[in-house]
Parts: sequence; C-alpha cells; structure tokens
Amino acid sequence: MFGKINIVPRWIIFLLDLGVCLVSLTIAYFLKFNFDLSDLSFVEFSRNILILTIINIVVFFNVKTYSGIIRYTSAQDTFRILFAVIISNGLFFFLNLGIIAFGKNPYISNTIIIVNGLTSFLLLITYRVMIKYFFLYIKNLNLDKKKVIIYGAGEAGLATKRTFDHDGKVNKTIIAFVDDDDRKVGKTIDGIKIIAAKKLEDLITEHEVDEIIFASYSIPVDRKNEIVDVCLENDVTVLNIPPADVWAGGKLHTTQIQNINIEDLLNRKPIQINIDGIQKELKDKRVLITGAAGSIGSEVVRQLMKFETGLIILCDQSETALHHIYLELEETHTNTNFHAFVGDVRDETRMDHLFATFKPHYVYHAAAYKHVPLMEDNPAEAIKTNVMGTKTIADMAVKHGVQKFVMISTDKAVNPTNVMGASKRIAEIYVQSLNNSLGTNDFVFSNGLSYINELNVKPITKFITTRFGNVLGSNGSVIPRFKQQIEKGGPVTVTHPEITRYFMTIPEACRLVLEAGCMGKGGEIFIFDMGKSVKIVELAKKMIRLAGLVPNQDIKIQYSGLRPGEKLFEELLNDNENTMPTHHEKIMIGKVREYVFTEIETQIHTLLQYAKQNDDRQVVMAMKALVKEYKSKNSIFEELDSQN
Repeated sequence: MFGKINIVPRWIIFLLDLGVCLVSLTIAYFLKFNFDLSDLSFVEFSRNILILTIINIVVFFNVKTYSGIIRYTSAQDTFRILFAVIISNGLFFFLNLGIIAFGKNPYISNTIIIVNGLTSFLLLITYRVMIKYFFLYIKNLNLDKKKVIIYGAGEAGLATKRTFDHDGKVNKTIIAFVDDDDRKVGKTIDGIKIIAAKKLEDLITEHEVDEIIFASYSIPVDRKNEIVDVCLENDVTVLNIPPADVWAGGKLHTTQIQNINIEDLLNRKPIQINIDGIQKELKDKRVLITGAAGSIGSEVVRQLMKFETGLIILCDQSETALHHIYLELEETHTNTNFHAFVGDVRDETRMDHLFATFKPHYVYHAAAYKHVPLMEDNPAEAIKTNVMGTKTIADMAVKHGVQKFVMISTDKAVNPTNVMGASKRIAEIYVQSLNNSLGTNDFVFSNGLSYINELNVKPITKFITTRFGNVLGSNGSVIPRFKQQIEKGGPVTVTHPEITRYFMTIPEACRLVLEAGCMGKGGEIFIFDMGKSVKIVELAKKMIRLAGLVPNQDIKIQYSGLRPGEKLFEELLNDNENTMPTHHEKIMIGKVREYVFTEIETQIHTLLQYAKQNDDRQVVMAMKALVKEYKSKNSIFEELDSQN
C-alpha cells in the first residue's frame, strides 16, 4: 500500500518546512521563559512569527530546501537545510542589530534566535529522516525480498547500497558488506556490518543469500573467479556494477547493475606498456591502419588516438563499419587528425593512390579474413585477401618508404590445419623474407620490377609480425555466440568436449601490438603470452550458470563436431620453433625458419595466379607446397596430404 504513495508535491514540503520553523520558534520562546509564558508579549510573538515566516519564505524558495524527495534524503539535502537555517536566522539577527543601531528596542532576543536556529535545523532533519526510515521499514516488510551481499565496502559499495535504498521498486535487502581489507572488518556502513571475505561461504549458507554484487574495482581476477565459483556452487546470482565513468549522470542506477560478464572473469592483470617510448616513436607520424573498421583494427585506432600522431588513416572496404568508427572518433576525439579511406587492400592501384597521397610513416596491417569454416570453403578468396592483400600493402610500404610495417597474425598460422591459418602463415613468410631481403640484390619482384631501383627509394621499411590467439568480444567469436544462444533458451553448441582456446581482450592485444611495433627492429615474429588455455565446454557451462540457469537442465549443451579445418588445441609455436624473451614479460620473439625471398616471391606469384582463376584445389596444393607443416583436418583437402 505504502509503496504506491506518490511523491508529495513540492509546495506541501515547502509549507511543512515553514510550519516546522514556526514550531521551532515557539519552542525557543518556551525555553527562553522556562515554560512560564505569563511575561510573554503576544504582540511581540506574533510580529516575530510574521517576520521569520517572511524571511524563511524568501530563503527556502531560493535555497530550494523543498526540492529533495523526503524519502531519499541525503547528506546534500542536510547541507542545503543547514545553509538555509543559518541564512534565515542570520538575516533575523542582522535585522535585530539594525533596529538596535537606531536606538530602538530589539524585536527578539539573540538567545531565542540561537535556540530557534538549532531547534529548526534539528526538527527539519528529524522529520525527513523519520519519513525516510519509515519507507525503508515498509519496503523491508516485503516477505519475498532477495537477500543481497555487497562485495566491497568502499565508495562504490556505499553507492550501490544507497542506489537500492532510493529505488522503491527494488525488492532486495542488504544483509552485509564483504571486504578483503581486515581494517574494515567489524565496522558498519549505513548500519550494515562489514564481514571478512574469508567468511563469505559461511555467510551465504547461514543467511541463504540470493545475490552477491561486486562493487569494487580492485579485486584481482583470480580472486573474483574464486568468489564466483563459490557463489555458483551455492546457487547465488552474481552481479556487477559498471565502471564509475559510465554511471548515468555520475550516479549509479539499479538498471546498470547486471549479471557479471564472462569477459570479466577471463580478463587478466592490466598490461603495462612503454607509453613514453611509443609516444616518442609515433609523435607527429602519419599512421595507416588497414582493416580499421574490424574488431582489432578499430581498437588499434582507439589506442593510437591516445598518442600525439600527426595523422591517422583508417582504411577499410566495409563502408558502413568504417562510417561507424569514424562517427565514434568524431564524437570522442575532436582534436585529433584522422581520415577515413574506403579501399580494398587487394586493389593495387587504389592502395598505391593511398600511399602516394598520405605517405604514411607507419602501417598496422589488420585487414584479413579470419573465419576458419568460411575460408575452408573459399580458399581462393582467403588467398586474395590474406596473402595478396598483405603482399600489396607490404610492397607499397617499401615502394613509398614506410618506416615500419606491423602485421597482425594469428596462432592459427602455427602448424596450420586450415586454409585461413595457412594463408596467414604464408603472409608471415612473405613479410619476413621481404624484410630480410631489403638492401640485397634479391629484392626484385617476379614481375621483373624493383621498386628501389625504379623509384630510387631506400629499403628502409622494417617488417614486424605479431602473433596471438582469440580475442574476447571480436566479431564472430564464441562468447557473443554463446550469449545469443543462452538468450534464446539454448541449446549452446560446442564443437567438441575437449576443445580449448587461448583468450585475450581486444585492448590487451592491441596494446601489445603497439609495444611490439615500437620495439621491433625488423624481421621479428612477436608472440604474446596468452596465459592459460580455456576449455570451451567449461566456458559454456559457466556462462549458463552466470545467467542464473542450470547447464543441461535449463540450457542444453550440444556437441556439433569439429568444423572444417578446426583443431582441438591452438599453438603459438610449431615444433621446430622456440622463443627468446624481450624486455616485456608478455612479449617473446619466435625463432622461426627463414626463407629466401626470391623463391618465396615466385611461389606466391604462382599461388596468386591460381587464386585469380578461382581454382581452389590448385590453390590449396600450392599452399601446402609453400607451408610444409600445413596438414588439413576435417576438410575435403585432407586427400591432398595423402598424395604427398
């Protein structure tokens, strides 16, 4: 019944405040005369009530003491009332002082003014607090309310608790704060006790907790995973508050407190990069990003926006996606110089125009086809983009004197079992052998041209390759697909019960790309530390449980079988490769087999001819001749391995 009470109009609050002040003045007179009003002049009393009422009307209207919703009274409201009381009684005091200055008797005793000020402040706050706690009490009488623990007894935890207090529609009761800081344990916040985190499981069992809310931004990922596992074992829903910088209007709202994302549990400790070194290298430089509208390319762009580059050129063939990232940059980086260039990396003439027009100093090559099953069905297209596109951009980089070319590769290029991975490995081989051939007599393309001799360009380009695994949240990755399947009620499809993958966040991967590009001297293949591999079926089960559902009861898990070209375990190095450390603990240099550029360029030229003819069989045969370790799996091209 009380939950349906509408918010009282402001004018009623205004009148209540005035009435409370009149009561306060009356109490002040009672105290002044020791409750014996025989000597009180009612003319004087009536006059002072009128004067104080007029003053309070003016002050309360301007300070807006009536604007707050009483049931949500906060510290800000308290300060507003204190300020109004001081002003109104101060004005009465100075009015009295002015009358005395003209030799007349004062209207009111200073004692009464002081007592009135203290009493009115106390009464104005008291009636607000009483109403606030009355509504809290009524709210907590609801028998089916959820019992909630807030993990984190800091500013965010307090904001979370008060967000629930201020939302009458939320049917939750906070039973405890939990914190890892022993200094806070045993204390209270807003009347709620802080419990040691080590007692969390006992607390959940004892109070039959329904939900736990992470309201701390400093919990290590490993610790967060431990807590989540405990909660899921006890059927406790796990929620998360968003980062403070995305709170609506600087305030947390209950709609922003949502189920924790699996990405939050796969994230790792933030990677530190050499900001100063990258800034020094990229300052005032023109930087080209191919595939700038894709998952990786767009994040590379966002990371580059943090540095004082001269010009950032965004190249992509997808008009709509490029338009979206361009609009985003216009809104968030008004002082940065950038340009969107629509073009296909396979179009040599268009790319030559791009390089001639903007003359980039650095190139980050992220444009590629990446979906394994699709490329297994379309080998010629995989070669046209992943090999010919890379070759085109790499050749243009040399032709136009680019300082550094950073290629973004994949762990699927290691011991490839599919067309996509093999095409990326061939692209790696090309740029590495091209780098090693610069400055030698070997640098002549199979078409008979030498850009160096033809254009008198010095071979200054340093080619660097970065290799890493799956990134969280990229277009078409497994996690968004699982989320969609769970939202639809299942089933969740996993290809194989034993399949595992490495995961890294997109920002993390792109920061390492910038770091590797900065430290590269040319010819290296940088390999990123991907952490531990994750079993996909366990990932699916955890996502289902985080959604408050039970795997294989509410949401079924189905095994669809390995897709064409897919393998159970991804690798970052093949059997004949090893690594050397760098100054960055997350980046290693892979020691890979080196190739003679003239031989590779000739083989790739033949491969591209087959691709242009759309002869998929010949394309794959040529790929296998180039990449000896390429062995097809779950593919129609397995027969080609048996023929060798």
